[in-house]
Amino acid sequence: MASRTRAHVFVSGTVQGVYYRANTRDAAREKGVDGWVTNLEDGRVEAIFEGPEDVVEEMIEWCHVGSPAANVEDVQSEFEDPRGKDGFEIRY
Repeated sequence: MASRTRAHVFVSGTVQGVYYRANTRDAAREKGVDGWVTNLEDGRVEAIFEGPEDVVEEMIEWCHVGSPAANVEDVQSEFEDPRGKDGFEIRY
């Protein structure tokens, strides 16, 4: 089993109003990744992905495309110690 990790991710570009959060939630749940996603006031999307290292890295790669209507310009991620988050949600 892969070791568990946590990634704190910021996505910029046209990522609000294009179902980016809903698609992120669906992709994360499909892969069994825990965490959350939210819109920021500056137009970016922020997310936490927690789970097996290889699957968390898959989610970071997924963020480079995101929802079909999104136009992702940049994805920044930083790895952190896992905190035992359970489930994946959209934060409002």
